Amino acid sequence: MTNEELWKAVLGEMELTLSRANFITWFKNTSVVARDKGYIVVSVPNGFIKEWLENKFNKKILQSIHNLSPEIREIKYSIGRPKLEFAKQDLSKIILDRELEEKTEIPVDLDIDKLTNLNKRYSFDSYVVGSDNELANAACLAVTKNIGKLYNPLFLFGGVGLGKTHLLQAVGNKVSENKERKVLYVPAERFTANIVEAIRNRTIEDLKNQYARLDLLIIDDIQFIAGKEKTQDIIFSTFNELYGKNKQIILSSDRPPGAIPALEERLRSRFEGGMIADIKPPDFETRLAILKQKLAGKNAELGDDVLVYIATHIQKNVRELEGALNRVVAFSQIYNKVPDVKEVKNILNTYLNAPYRKTSPQSILKAVADFYNISAADLIKRSRKKEIVRPRQIAMFLLRDETKLSFPEIGQKLGGRDHSTVIHACEKIKAESAVNEPLKQELVLIKERVYNSFDK
Repeated sequence: MTNEELWKAVLGEMELTLSRANFITWFKNTSVVARDKGYIVVSVPNGFIKEWLENKFNKKILQSIHNLSPEIREIKYSIGRPKLEFAKQDLSKIILDRELEEKTEIPVDLDIDKLTNLNKRYSFDSYVVGSDNELANAACLAVTKNIGKLYNPLFLFGGVGLGKTHLLQAVGNKVSENKERKVLYVPAERFTANIVEAIRNRTIEDLKNQYARLDLLIIDDIQFIAGKEKTQDIIFSTFNELYGKNKQIILSSDRPPGAIPALEERLRSRFEGGMIADIKPPDFETRLAILKQKLAGKNAELGDDVLVYIATHIQKNVRELEGALNRVVAFSQIYNKVPDVKEVKNILNTYLNAPYRKTSPQSILKAVADFYNISAADLIKRSRKKEIVRPRQIAMFLLRDETKLSFPEIGQKLGGRDHSTVIHACEKIKAESAVNEPLKQELVLIKERVYNSFDK
């Protein structure tokens, strides 16, 4: 059986199990270009389809090929249609070259500084300023020039997805340019987890001393310390230690200090003792500017009328704005065309017709399991198989992002796992999705499954 005959047979089986639209989307312009010694190379048109076939369809494709040619044990996907001489190369050399290339790629987590927890991608230059965030941006810039002497503490508050974390980390990155300054960015729940771990290991004094040596401490989502007495004790003593030495403290929350329930009065008064700046949802002009900036880094083209349509209809927050843009860009890359406004309306139909989207942990677990062709029970089991671990990490991230469950609660729902495992998974998927376009699209499509399940 020739390569062409083999692939035609595989496509025939795949077409029987998929809708016509899905089949065309994922298998158009694919072909077998080489096979040898138990390997086969499949040519695909772009990186997005490569990732999709590897992560979603590889098992089915391999089974189909194995039934026809039992000696084939592995599939490799090659972007673009290789030249004839490439197809004639020894396949072992092709595989070796690909493995060497993959090993030299920069891992996505290199953007995260291990000492400061700061993401190098967040800067003031990449932050779009409008009337909604002008005060917060100005305050943050002023702090970088007067560490510990102006607006101390600086307290930012605003709704989900409005750019608080971006500003916080922009400050941290700017201050870190001075290598002598010690900076730490930490989400409040990670801060709490560190305290729990230190208590367990009897190293709480070491932890307190570590914080006391900082020049800048940034705590994100401070509302999560509400009701946690030991955490509030540590923050109070750390606050006093740093403040007394004119060291800078920056905090963020989804609400002002006075609206955080179960927050000790001594902490509330200190949080209110510096500068408080709010961030509101972006206006139309700011939303349009954000879209243009995000699009510039995606290697795609969209008309101004399309961007205006998205900016007009997605108003809630920056995160949803980028999510809508990602969906349109994915369409453009898959079909290799620039969509018009009519097509964008269809692409975003589900997104736009769900102004209030409810969800549940059960619906998220089911959507993730269905998407990756595994069972919901697999997500809860102790399996360490790659095809289970990755979906489980994505489920943890979505549970956190969509339901706002605490890390321990998410761990309980996924087989009683430790909260530190959940934190690691959430941070890993968040960092990777910031630079991995196919992963962004997977998250968008899984969310659609979740929300559509409530609409039926």
